[in-house]
Amino acid sequence: MPLTTSSKPSAQRKALYQMPLHLRHKLFNAMLSPELVEKYGVKRLPVRVGDVVRIMRGDFAGHEGKVVEVDLDRVRIHVEGVQIKKADGTPVYYPIHPSKVMIVKLDLSDKYRLKIIERRKAVSKTESRGEEVVKHG
Repeated sequence: MPLTTSSKPSAQRKALYQMPLHLRHKLFNAMLSPELVEKYGVKRLPVRVGDVVRIMRGDFAGHEGKVVEVDLDRVRIHVEGVQIKKADGTPVYYPIHPSKVMIVKLDLSDKYRLKIIERRKAVSKTESRGEEVVKHG
């Protein structure tokens, strides 16, 4: 689903910045590790606080840690142990884009997350069989 019909980069950015928070949640999809893909039958899930992720790109590539905070306004996550020092020496979390991480361990304490996984698995099975998925509503 495109953000806007315009092809102008400035309009695309504006749509991204003005996107409501309930839709912005879709931007937090991160790939699952191959073991989790095999176990749950889903390739991507939104990153949540409590998930353990491995950073795949950037200066902290290869680092694994628990997600401490999810920043919906800036579309960034903060990972345990990924910090930089400010000029006065105080450590602050380094913001990382969710597309640059891989979920290694899921936080399944929320029963609704299991429902999301089941729903996505059902959709992916029908698409893999070549059946047409009809959405009502």
